[in-house]
Amino acid sequence: MTTLADRLHRCHSSVIYDVMRNRGTPPRVLPRHVRGIEPAMKCAGPVMTVRGRPDPTLSQHDSLYQWAGVLSKARPGHVLICQPQDDIRALMGGLSAEALKIKGARGYIVDGGCRDAQDIVNQDFPVFCRYYSPIDIVGSWRADAFDEEIIFGSSVVRPGDFVLADRDGIVLIPGAEIEEVLVAAEAKMAAEGGMMKAIRAGADPQEAYMQHRVF
Repeated sequence: MTTLADRLHRCHSSVIYDVMRNRGTPPRVLPRHVRGIEPAMKCAGPVMTVRGRPDPTLSQHDSLYQWAGVLSKARPGHVLICQPQDDIRALMGGLSAEALKIKGARGYIVDGGCRDAQDIVNQDFPVFCRYYSPIDIVGSWRADAFDEEIIFGSSVVRPGDFVLADRDGIVLIPGAEIEEVLVAAEAKMAAEGGMMKAIRAGADPQEAYMQHRVF
């Protein structure tokens, strides 16, 4: 059975952005410096949010146990979006990515760091982050909110949103609009396919545009 997340995964973030703009829905795009750890990485699906903060009072055991709890809460078919409120530590690593993949998560996006990048690439699990660091969270960071609104760059990320992350960027779609956005995006991609065929067949770009109304 094809899910909404599957359909969204077949789209491009640029097309979703265009559709939302044309619908009059203010597009929400996460900061451009949040990138896939490999350019071809892509993920799409409903959002699960995580928010945390540095806490140097934690013991090694408590910090790792609480982080394992973050992974335990991950829901199959969802993309985790994490606001760590931290510019130092890695909030994703190889073992954690493996755990999320096995639990059926569709990807992980963090307004922060990542480590074990090559291990994660080898696992083929989509991770988008701002930077890399060998520094982990041991004894220094805790999660304190799940499935609540978070601020990510200039955007509010809400539980129930959908997200599409690819090489062009990361765009959020309100859950209440996902069906209509997908229908419009699929129609636009079909029109772009017709436009591409016309251009390849030697059609004048302006004439092709007047026929397909996309570019």
